[in-house]
Amino acid sequence: MITSGFTNAPVSQFLVYSTVIGALAASLTDTRYYIHIEVVPHIWNYGQFWRFLTWQVCYTNSTEVIFAVLSFYYLRVVERLWGSRKFASFLLSTLPYTTLLPPLLLTFILRPLTFGRINRLPAGPTSIIFALLAQYYAAIPYTYRYRISPFAPNPNPTSSQTNAQAATSLWARSITFTSKSTSYLLPLQLAFSQFPGSLLAAAVGWAVGTAYRRDVLPYASSWRIPGWMVGEERKRGFEGLRARLDAERERDGAGVGLASGILAGETGGANVRGRGAAARRTLGEMVAEQFRGRG
Repeated sequence: MITSGFTNAPVSQFLVYSTVIGALAASLTDTRYYIHIEVVPHIWNYGQFWRFLTWQVCYTNSTEVIFAVLSFYYLRVVERLWGSRKFASFLLSTLPYTTLLPPLLLTFILRPLTFGRINRLPAGPTSIIFALLAQYYAAIPYTYRYRISPFAPNPNPTSSQTNAQAATSLWARSITFTSKSTSYLLPLQLAFSQFPGSLLAAAVGWAVGTAYRRDVLPYASSWRIPGWMVGEERKRGFEGLRARLDAERERDGAGVGLASGILAGETGGANVRGRGAAARRTLGEMVAEQFRGRG
């Protein structure tokens, strides 16, 4: 079932609203200058180590706020795929890594190696966005592919030599894109908005997201927040899935989609309704019958 807006994505809705409200509050209170990190003088001269924990609170300019809001909105499909509980658990379990790794790498590795040329880490949750983008890249499939070429190939070449030269020419090459390609443009803009500090935050976020998928981070992949924190009841397995589908069907109206009826144990036809309660099967029974060889 195709849904729009923030349906089944309350955590993504919170991220979007908090990004806007945080930037607005920082602008109204004139505290934007206390969010970003400059190793010198903030860390070594003034000892403001608390900036290691607050640099991801909000962005400090309107352009980055717009790109971040649109990025969170596009990445809400990850929450719909995982569910709000796993999505929120992912954000909280990776938050120590996305928050502490960029300033630590900047302070103790990059700045000494570059002799102080890389000194600034811009504010904003760029690491969180790229950690989510790594999940979007790996978990969400594309629906179609298309190619872009400078010109159409010549269907009637004059000779084989001309055709071979055209094939090896740089201008004859085409670039293949997918339906997901445009979703990466906004996060890439954030990665290069305040180069090189923003690129560091983006690279760390992507690395943390990849490590999460490969179960490298300790306890991050298996830890879950309580279900009540995202408004979910404590149900497991097929019963939890069926409860979510029933709630969605009741909200959108009875008989909207065939898939919801099938997963709930109904086919939606008049013959099935005439059989009564005996014709209804749970999702667990349907899966078990598949293994037993029954349709």
